[in-house]
Amino acid sequence: MRSNPRMREILRTTDVTELSGRDIPPVFLEVVERGWSLTAAGGRVLTGLRPEASGTYVDRLAEETTINGRGMTDYDLPAGPDERTPLLFRRCLAYVCACLRTAQEQFGDTRVKAYVSLSFADTEEALLTSNVTFCTPLPDVRPYLPDLEAVTDAAVAEISLEDVEDVEDVEDRSARMNPRLSS
Repeated sequence: MRSNPRMREILRTTDVTELSGRDIPPVFLEVVERGWSLTAAGGRVLTGLRPEASGTYVDRLAEETTINGRGMTDYDLPAGPDERTPLLFRRCLAYVCACLRTAQEQFGDTRVKAYVSLSFADTEEALLTSNVTFCTPLPDVRPYLPDLEAVTDAAVAEISLEDVEDVEDVEDRSARMNPRLSS
């Protein structure tokens, strides 16, 4: 896994063992359950996030990150960063684990990568928010976050299926996911 210093600190202080489908908000669990599909351009996108009308994108990277990217549900979490950060990160990571597993099952490989970012919203409350997206690195397209380690205004990580182990099927909402994340 690639991550910047801010994300490495979150990883160091957050318990990410025994993640389960219960950590994933219902609307995101539905996305996981609908699986993945291919666009006309060959983009790998989460079927539940695919728009009805096709858009125009510069390349497959833009298509995948735009369609697959979402802010994680956080309205029900405490406002204080000490309480909010681990809960929000666990949600993101559980969703990432489940989506990467279904991508591997559907496409037969582990090329899809997840990107998780946590940053403070530019609002009066300045709550910690997060975004998760997925894309497939392509040899002829620049990486999604080429200098990820240099990002200073957010905690950012690139996560592959190889970075997590024992990802169980989220059909069983109590299935345990034990990610093996190294910083």
